[in-house]
Amino acid sequence: MNYQQTVDWLFSQLPMYQNQGKTAYKADIGNIVEACKQIGQPHLKFESVHIAGTNGKGSTSHMIASILQDAGYTVGLYTSPHLKDFRERIRINGQMISKKDVIDFVNENKLLFTDLGASFFEMTVAMSFDYFAKKKVDIAIIETGLGGRLDSTNIVTPLVSVITNISMDHSNLLGNTIEEIAKEKAGIIKNNTPVIIGRKQIEIYSIFKGFANTKKTKLIQAKNYAYDCDLKGNYQKENINTAIETILQLKELDWRVTKKNIESGLQNVVKNTQLQGRWQRLKSNPLVICDTGHNIEGIKQIVEQLKKINYQKLHFVIGFVEDKNINEILNLLPKERVGYYFCQPKIQRGLEVEKLKSSAKKRGILGESFSSVKQAYTQAISNANSKDLVFIGGSTFVVAEIL
Repeated sequence: MNYQQTVDWLFSQLPMYQNQGKTAYKADIGNIVEACKQIGQPHLKFESVHIAGTNGKGSTSHMIASILQDAGYTVGLYTSPHLKDFRERIRINGQMISKKDVIDFVNENKLLFTDLGASFFEMTVAMSFDYFAKKKVDIAIIETGLGGRLDSTNIVTPLVSVITNISMDHSNLLGNTIEEIAKEKAGIIKNNTPVIIGRKQIEIYSIFKGFANTKKTKLIQAKNYAYDCDLKGNYQKENINTAIETILQLKELDWRVTKKNIESGLQNVVKNTQLQGRWQRLKSNPLVICDTGHNIEGIKQIVEQLKKINYQKLHFVIGFVEDKNINEILNLLPKERVGYYFCQPKIQRGLEVEKLKSSAKKRGILGESFSSVKQAYTQAISNANSKDLVFIGGSTFVVAEIL
């Protein structure tokens, strides 16, 4: 198989949460345990930091990776989902895994994965572990997919565990209360491995404290630090604090990172790691911004950030996937000086555009529907004047189509 055929096989032959949602979610880690056993236990051959949470884990992962790169380390980075290219999920010092490495790994292990009935995510995690081991990274920053306890990444034994924050998302899989979701995320806490929480949430702090006590490890609340970052958006402040706290814990384990490395790493996250889609400015006239925030907490932060921008009119290009609490999210959206351009991302889970438009109308949110994200964006740009703001969001997959 060539590269495109290989990726098509990964996407279409086996369950992929990115496209299918709940039906692709596996509530156990038996497959990844067996797969890694068969390919030589690669996850035991490099050091790691393991990151879970509802919002901010991607940004935090990239910040930590960037700081460690600036300190001279060879840093693996595993994140999900990807925006444009599957290979975005697996990077070393900002460089995506090569097409040849993807092809070779799948060709070598296709029979194994088929026999196991492995999911897309399980195969991708195994590929990342194998790649990082073969390339002898100094450390890998590993972001969970969903949850934590039963996530395929949860076979690593990290130097530090990180939980960014907890809010209601994927409740159909992880639990119907914030306490139930917190317990799933807390499943990444390991014996004698310090765990950092990015936000002290009173209603669930005792859950994390209890898990940490059981595992005989220390629980650390990220403090406030006066550092800037090239990732814009006020919501990144919490992620900056979490990343720095993680680095300070690594320093206690004799990792050589200076204050200058922290400053430079935070100022060069995009350059060092190639991160996209976080309050990213795409154009200046009119001002065009996109952001991948896609759940209640993420949209709430976006709306607060929008209030800080001086514009004449907001043109909001928006679409969702089906498993979100759309009604609660719609209630957060602005209604003054704004026009909405409803669209549907081109994935199986994409929320039907007329359904979105109808739900929005019931809440006094008016706009036009479009047959594609591209058409919605093109019309928004056409309607906007130089003093307006065009914003693209609602779903990672809507942003991906624009990028």
